[in-house]
Amino acid sequence: MSKRVQASASLESARLQDIVALCKRRGFAFPGSEIYGGLQAAWDYGPLGVELRNNIKRAWWEAMTYQREDVVGIDAAILMARQVWQASGHEAGFNDPLVDCKNCKNRFRADILVEDQDKLGLAHDVCIICGKQGTLTEPRQFNLMFKMNFGPVADDASIVYLRPETAQGIYVNFVNVQQAMRRKLPFGIAQIGKAFRNEIVTANFIFRLREFEQMEMQFFVEPGSEDRWFQEWRQTRWEWYRTVGMTMEHLHWHQHGPDELAHYAKEAWDIYYDFPFGSKEMEGIHNRTDFDLRRHAEFSGKDLTYLDEQNGNKRYLPYVVETSVGADRLTLALLCDAYNEDIVDGEKRVVMRFHKRIAPVKVAVMPLSKKEPLVKLAKDVRASLMHLGLTQYDDTGGNIGRRYRRQDEIGTPFCVTVDFQSLEDNQVTVRDRDTTEQRRVPIADLPDILARDLRS
Repeated sequence: MSKRVQASASLESARLQDIVALCKRRGFAFPGSEIYGGLQAAWDYGPLGVELRNNIKRAWWEAMTYQREDVVGIDAAILMARQVWQASGHEAGFNDPLVDCKNCKNRFRADILVEDQDKLGLAHDVCIICGKQGTLTEPRQFNLMFKMNFGPVADDASIVYLRPETAQGIYVNFVNVQQAMRRKLPFGIAQIGKAFRNEIVTANFIFRLREFEQMEMQFFVEPGSEDRWFQEWRQTRWEWYRTVGMTMEHLHWHQHGPDELAHYAKEAWDIYYDFPFGSKEMEGIHNRTDFDLRRHAEFSGKDLTYLDEQNGNKRYLPYVVETSVGADRLTLALLCDAYNEDIVDGEKRVVMRFHKRIAPVKVAVMPLSKKEPLVKLAKDVRASLMHLGLTQYDDTGGNIGRRYRRQDEIGTPFCVTVDFQSLEDNQVTVRDRDTTEQRRVPIADLPDILARDLRS
């Protein structure tokens, strides 16, 4: 019997399918190039998805830079000199083990294949797609970087790569940033940017993509102090998830064992999230020692040491504590965390319980009728609320309850209903997404009240 149906049922939960369907239906994400049949592992963020992800990135950026005195930001170029990736070790060693099935021609990443075989109760020589035994090849190494040529001539001298991580752009700018901003150690450099990996296996919606966005921070410290700073950043990053409404019981620590540590790492811990398809890595905190700065100093011939004037003019290569989280994985985690089904007025309701600071739409304004002067009043009310963030105006008519449900599905914290009584008493009805409770609020006080409630 073919294992294709079994694999599909086992590896993609019904909950994830519901979330993906909601995201497409309500404008969070669409399959890339869909009118041409789609492109594997390419997703386009829709109007609500881009707002959600931007709010998440903004929350990270504010916490890492605006609310700290010891971290600054940069935005390095995606294309970098080839020597950068030779120095970092990516050109020679950024590989994953690739396995082919000689029967169905599918390809797998060896470690993920073993995980999937174990989940399905299959022997390690059985293909999870076609179910044939003995058709899997021995693993071979496959470089994950996208290679391209820079300029009009395609030769060895013009080879560049789409960056597989954003960290190297920070390391090669360490001296520039330190001198331009007159920074003394310890200090960090943060960056949000695109990265590209030619993944063998992509799966689970936006969890594993070939084009993705990273939010990384490299914190430069005096050698000998890195262990203390490592523990401090572990605690800081863990606590940050509370500020975006994450259910903390869904997070777990995973320490890298000796066989898991990257070549540059002295110590590494990952924050795992309980996705519908299993507990998986979302963020990594790493003690990278002086590996990256040392390698770039060797390959470039430039002096990347730091002059510590407060320590007897001592020169040294700083050690680095890194925090790295995928913006797409975090977006997926918060989508999964927010997705909820309950019963309201005897009917099933799907509600996205986003934290107010990351909800894509902050307020929806709904006139009870399309008739004037109700419409004009409703539009005036919406105009007074636009400074709070993205708002929606819904005059589609019909049952007001159905309009509430549509807003619940996209996670809008507050709905404001303008009715005929509003024309007489200058008050509107404010409905809370989570409690479904309604209250009358004076129109004049509405912006201040909602601003306060969105901050709470």
